[in-house]
Amino acid sequence: MQLHTHTWGRGDRVALLIHGMMADHRTWRRVAPALAERGYRVIAVDLRGHGASGRGEYDPALFAEDLVETLPAGADLAIGHSLGGLTLSLAVDRLRPKRAVFSDPAWHLAGPAEGMGPEVFAQFKSASRERIREMNPRWEEADIDIELETLAVWDEATVLGLGRLSGTDLLPAAPVVPSLVQLADPSFLISPERASLLEERGFEVRSVAGAGHTIHRDDFEGFMASLEGWIQPL
Repeated sequence: MQLHTHTWGRGDRVALLIHGMMADHRTWRRVAPALAERGYRVIAVDLRGHGASGRGEYDPALFAEDLVETLPAGADLAIGHSLGGLTLSLAVDRLRPKRAVFSDPAWHLAGPAEGMGPEVFAQFKSASRERIREMNPRWEEADIDIELETLAVWDEATVLGLGRLSGTDLLPAAPVVPSLVQLADPSFLISPERASLLEERGFEVRSVAGAGHTIHRDDFEGFMASLEGWIQPL
């Protein structure tokens, strides 16, 4: 599937941005311009079932195929958040960016036994402004507005397609390209034990102190600071 994309900047370097579940390219409203200022041409996708992209069957392998179909190979940088991190990890061997950043990646999906089965996530489709603000007290009002807009066009069936992976270990065996794993503090997806295992497997792991799951919205400055050495400096 050819995905809808949005581009910022005209730099010689290329950066790819892949959003998480329930979001779309608008989640990168601050990150993308900041990368463009650093000389990147930034391309952000809407995954299938999200934003202006098409609908269809939902499966991580299909999400990854869509990235390969849509995005250029050999980019200088690729950043994937949550589901976008999982999707990037399944496509990275074909996209072959020079560097990859996995921001609180969905490499362990909680199952019903952990109280967060797919049906629970699907219920966020109808979340109110007050509920979003309660769950994300550090977000700016613009991010809450965007969340409401993206939820309105999100196909909640996307999360049901991940049900068979609930409770399974999706950690990559090794980085395909130089890779940073950026974690929330604490991360409900990557435990300290899994973080240590990722380091043993060759990933660099950094945490953003006090940040919630959507690090780039919770603490934009902390998000950018944690990318030092991984992105083009100003």
